[in-house]
Amino acid sequence: MMTFFKEFKDRDLAVHFIEKIKTVSRKKIRLMEVCGTHTVSIFKSGIRSVLPDTISLISGPGCPVCVTSQEEIDAFISLSRLDNVILTTFGDLIRVPGTESSLQEEKAKGVDVRMVYSTSDALLIAKKNPDKHVVFPGVGFETTAPTVAAAILSAARLKVSNFYVYSAHKLVPPALTALMALSSGNIDGFILPGHVSVMIGTDGYRPFFDTFKLPCAITGFEPVDILRAVLAVVTQIEYGKPSLFNAYERAVRIEGNPKAMSLMARVFEKKDALWRGIGKIPESGLAIREEFSAFDAANRFQIILPEKKDHNGCACGEILIGNKTPPECPLFRKACTPLHPFGPCMVSTEGTCSAYYRYHKEPGN
Repeated sequence: MMTFFKEFKDRDLAVHFIEKIKTVSRKKIRLMEVCGTHTVSIFKSGIRSVLPDTISLISGPGCPVCVTSQEEIDAFISLSRLDNVILTTFGDLIRVPGTESSLQEEKAKGVDVRMVYSTSDALLIAKKNPDKHVVFPGVGFETTAPTVAAAILSAARLKVSNFYVYSAHKLVPPALTALMALSSGNIDGFILPGHVSVMIGTDGYRPFFDTFKLPCAITGFEPVDILRAVLAVVTQIEYGKPSLFNAYERAVRIEGNPKAMSLMARVFEKKDALWRGIGKIPESGLAIREEFSAFDAANRFQIILPEKKDHNGCACGEILIGNKTPPECPLFRKACTPLHPFGPCMVSTEGTCSAYYRYHKEPGN
């Protein structure tokens, strides 16, 4: 318990929320934290250890690298192999295994794969290498899509004609709707992601909530934030009064960030998208608009995909929708480790398998 409390900036408030949760919680419930950053915070702080046995926290598809489909990973690898291409990417994506290889393996073979920290870094590389095609895989949710849109607009304004984006962006609210169908009623409430909510606001979830009337709470990433959200959702369930509660008022507004959303809509349009573990979700992805097709890697290059194969028993897909936990995967801690990952749930720092591996103590260990 003392180790847990060291994670809190406000010990008294944490104690208050924990005691209130224990007092209110009576029903057996399953709450899904959608965001991978929430998953890491829950494990790191030990929140599960102070919650009553009535509450089960399950991790959802909130890790952008983890939900990127196998086809998209294979497309990135195919693009990296093309002549005169520099493929720029965020770090987690480099190690995700594709059907036949990974960007890390391609880099070891001499392919020009470079890690960047922002889309503007990729644009700068394009400006410095006018004789090369610089491709950036656009992976992420509503949080990162506006920054990619800004880079495309900058490339258009500056006439940087050798900069391209392969859009694999995903939208969170449609995934919540898909999860309701896949879970067969096994999710009793959602803890909604803070970063995405800063962008889309509480109104971004309104159509989903009005349809399903499932208890929800938006929250930040401090453990005390998460405890407040758990209390809010548990209270809604126990009293039969579902609501869309904002427990992150210091950062999330009703309307979100209209400027960022306008920027995203200027460059992208909605499309159906494949999610690892979920499948195709209508209008859950972002495609580059025709106006900016000159910067669309999918439009500019011929992408050759390998024949699709099963991933040797990796349960990442089932884990992403809450149907399994990492210890239920036969590869976890055995063949699949952070040094030798079989799937993106172990590769990404926000992946559920990675969090379990680092922080979860199994019986006997």
